[in-house]
Amino acid sequence: MHDFAASVCLYCGARPGAEPAFVAAARDCGTMLARRHWRLVYGAGDQGLMGEAARAAIRAGAPTMGVIPTHLMPRERAGGARAGNGRETLVITETMHERKKVMFTNADAVVVLPGGAGTLDEFFEVLTWAQIGLHAKPILLLDVAGYWQPLLALINHVIDLGFADPSLRELFSAVPDLPALEAALRAHLPGG
Repeated sequence: MHDFAASVCLYCGARPGAEPAFVAAARDCGTMLARRHWRLVYGAGDQGLMGEAARAAIRAGAPTMGVIPTHLMPRERAGGARAGNGRETLVITETMHERKKVMFTNADAVVVLPGGAGTLDEFFEVLTWAQIGLHAKPILLLDVAGYWQPLLALINHVIDLGFADPSLRELFSAVPDLPALEAALRAHLPGG
């Protein structure tokens, strides 16, 4: 039996981004996960938003599961493994594909904070898996400072031009702030 009610996979940037609101949201998200007794599943790096969320979650007492491929270890040192609340698990994978699989299969929900190409890749992969019926886990975009508005417009464009069914919009939700994110997670997760 584990000591957490559910696990949340967090996809976000390995950079802090240009807006202070991004870092604040990552920290607040990590703290919120701990408060709700939810485990953070993340990419194990100590850089950018990923590191900020992990450090905040660990400081607040959340269990974490960091997953990192061997080739990224010199670049993104495993943040959770060094932080020290005794509730961190570090999984080292051989490939990025294995990393994503391990993160997703060990989570009950997916949260996407601002990030770059890797974050977009992770979002579209789990969105595609939902589209073809491989899972029904909630996928939530935290739209910090309107960061995801261009992505939402692109998805609408894809639908409008006939490359996806309008039901694609129902496979994820964009939430404007941390209280809305917490409420959405509570509606879907044990311990909510």
